[in-house]
Amino acid sequence: MRHPSVIARRVAAASVSLVVAAGAAACGPEDNDAKGAGGDSTPRKGGTLTVLNSNPQEDFDPGRLYTSGGGNVPSLVFRTLTTRNREDGAAGAKVVPDLATDTGRPSKNATVWTYTLKEGLKYEDGAAITSADIKYGIERSFAPELSGGAPYLRDWLVGAADYQGPYKDKKGLSAIETPDERTIVFHLNKPEGEFPYLATQTQFTPVPKAKDNGTKYEEHPISSGPYKVVKNENDGERLTLERNTYWSAATDAERKAYPARIDVRSGLDSSVINQRLSASQGADATAVTTDTNLGPAELAKVTGDKALAARVGTGHFGYTNYIAFNPKVKPFNNVKVRQAISYAIDRSSVINAAGGSSLAEAATTYLPNQKSFGYTPYDHFPAGTSGNPAKAKELLKEAGYKNGLTISLTHSNSKDFETSPEIATAVQDALKKAGITVKLQGLEENDYKDKIHSVKTEPGFFLAHWGADWPSGGPFLAPIFDGRQIVKDGANFNTGFLDDKSVNAEIDAINKLTDLDAAAKRWGALDQKIGEQALTVPLFHPVYKRLYGSAVKNIVISDWTGVLDISQVSVK
Repeated sequence: MRHPSVIARRVAAASVSLVVAAGAAACGPEDNDAKGAGGDSTPRKGGTLTVLNSNPQEDFDPGRLYTSGGGNVPSLVFRTLTTRNREDGAAGAKVVPDLATDTGRPSKNATVWTYTLKEGLKYEDGAAITSADIKYGIERSFAPELSGGAPYLRDWLVGAADYQGPYKDKKGLSAIETPDERTIVFHLNKPEGEFPYLATQTQFTPVPKAKDNGTKYEEHPISSGPYKVVKNENDGERLTLERNTYWSAATDAERKAYPARIDVRSGLDSSVINQRLSASQGADATAVTTDTNLGPAELAKVTGDKALAARVGTGHFGYTNYIAFNPKVKPFNNVKVRQAISYAIDRSSVINAAGGSSLAEAATTYLPNQKSFGYTPYDHFPAGTSGNPAKAKELLKEAGYKNGLTISLTHSNSKDFETSPEIATAVQDALKKAGITVKLQGLEENDYKDKIHSVKTEPGFFLAHWGADWPSGGPFLAPIFDGRQIVKDGANFNTGFLDDKSVNAEIDAINKLTDLDAAAKRWGALDQKIGEQALTVPLFHPVYKRLYGSAVKNIVISDWTGVLDISQVSVK
C-alpha cells in the first residue's frame, strides 16, 4: 500500500488508500476493554454485521484488488497461501499460514519457494481447492483486463515480465509448478526473503478455471473463505455476504467469522458514517467502518463522552508523511539547504495541522516506529518540538544564502490533513522564522499526483507520503531509495533520484534474508544511513481513530492494518 489514497480504497479492501503509524501497540483507549464494549464481552455466533464505508468495494476480483495482508472485507471471501496474524498490536504484524501448512520453505538462496496446501480445503460449492487453482488465480491476475493488483509478481517470477495472462497465453507461467494437487513451487529471478509477505496478497487466492468468466467474475467470485458473495450491486457499493457452509474453522486458525451475515454499504459521507456509529440506533448498533476516521472536531466531541470514547478503536499502520526534495532542482541540489530546512521544521505546528497529537505522532525517521519495520531511532537534524531556526540560518549562510531564500512548496488541495493546505501552511510558517520565504502551490489531487510522480515535472520541494504493502522496511525503502527503481516513463517514487551503489547492494543483501527479524534490523540501519543525505524530512505518522457500534464485540486492531479486523468481531 503506498499511501492512503491507495489505502483508503484498497485498505477498505484492506486499507492499500488502501488506505494505515507508530510505536505503541494498536488497541482501544487505555480505559477500554479492547475485546468489546459493554457488559458481557464473550463473542457469539450469529447476527448481521453492517459495514458503513465511504469508498465502494470496487473490483471485487482477487486478481484486481491491491490489499495489505489480504484486505479486510476481501479476506472474508478470499483465502491466500499466507495471511496476517489476527492479533492486537505488534503481534498482528506477523505473517502466518492460511491455505498453506506453513509460511513457505525457501531453497536455492530464497529464489525458490515451496508451499503445501492443508488437507480438506473446499470452495463454497464443496469442490476441493487445489494447487493448480492457485497457479491459475495468479496467472489470470496478469491479464490486462484484470489489472490493478500488486505489481511484484511480474518482477519477481522468472519469465513473467511480458506475460499477458491465460486468456491470451494458454501455456501459463512455467515459473509456477504444481507437481501434485497440494504442492506449489515458485521460481524467482532473485532472492526474496519476504515472499511469505507477498503471498498474503489476494492474487494468491485460488480460482477454479471452469468458473472463471473474466471481468464478470467479480459479480460472484467463488469463495474459499468463511463467507460467500450473494449480492454485489453497483460495483461494490452494496455487498452482501453470507456463510460459506463448506468453510471449516479446522483449516482456518485466523478468521473467527462470528456474524451470520455481513452487509457492506458504501458511498456514504464520512460525517454521516460517524453520526450513525455514534448514535448506534437499530442496525447501526452492530455496525463498523473499515475506511472512515474520526476527524479533529469529531474526536474532540467523542473524547468528552465517556461512553462514546469507550467505542473508539485506535490503530497504527506503517505510514509516514514527509517533505520530499528533488536534488536536481536548485537550491535543493545543495545538501546544506536541505539540512537547513530539516532543522527549521516545527513538528508541533505540523501535528496540530494534522489534527493534534491524538491523530498524529512526530517522526524523525523515514521508517515508521514499529519493530516489524526495523525502526531504529535517529534524529540527524534535531529541531526539538518547535524547530531550530538559528541552526537553519547558520547552514543557509554556509550554503551561500546569508540573506535567506525564496522557494515554492507543492501540495495537494485535498482536505486529507496529510499533504493538504493545513500542513503546507505549518511548514511555511516554520521556515519563515529561518529566513526562508515559502510560496505555496496547491494542486487538485490528480494534478498533484501526476506532477510529483513524473521525472519530467517533479518539483523541487513538495509534501508526500508512503504506506507499506506489508509491515517490513523492504516495501518502504526500496521503492523510494533504490536507484534501479527510478522510472523515467511512468510513475516514479524515488523522488530524491538516489542511485547509491552501496544502498542498492544492501537492499539486495537484505532481500536474501529469510530471518525476518534479522532483516528488520538491517532495514533500520539502512534507513539511518540514508537519512544522513537529507533527501526527505519525516514529519509525522498518522494515528487512526474509528468508532464502532455499541453492540460490536471482540475488537482486534493489528499493527499490520491499523484498522478493526472484521474477521474477528461478534455482534450478538
